Amino acid sequence: MSASAESCPALVLNADFRPLSYFPLSLWSWQDTLKAVFLDRVNVVSEYDRIVHSPSQEFRLPSVIALKEYVSMGRRPAFTRFNVFLRDAFHCQYCGEHFPADHLTFDHVIPRARGGRTSWSNVVTACSPCNLQKGHRLPRQCGMVPLREPEQPSNFLLQENGRAFPPNYLHESWRDFLYWDTELEP
Repeated sequence: MSASAESCPALVLNADFRPLSYFPLSLWSWQDTLKAVFLDRVNVVSEYDRIVHSPSQEFRLPSVIALKEYVSMGRRPAFTRFNVFLRDAFHCQYCGEHFPADHLTFDHVIPRARGGRTSWSNVVTACSPCNLQKGHRLPRQCGMVPLREPEQPSNFLLQENGRAFPPNYLHESWRDFLYWDTELEP
């Protein structure tokens, strides 16, 4: 298979035509996409100009597919470092500055050494300088209070925050499905 087919992932939409995930963007390889088409698990919404061949047939590669059966999003998102960053929109909750993920840490508002738990309600995104400055002190001891009270986000909030961070590459056939519910300009 030529290398150009490798650069033809399909945007995967749920049965309601919303992406399964915005961040990371729900994409399937061309191989997984064709398999799902043959198994009749998806509807092809849009196609690339790229054609691939089997010994007996040729196929246009799908660029957008929609699942035939709706996949319900879990009620509670996984508690992961990345989801904490996404909840806090990649902003340090002490200084308010925006950082790339590899420049962020997470901080226990009530330090573990003082009985704080590693949970949605006690962990916030922090840049390294703020995390070091706060150290193992309580917010009132160091005057560093999080900008927002930490809480468990909904999957909807994480998806909405993820929409603010588009991937480096967006095929033109994907745009209507990624931003279909944004307000149009007159």
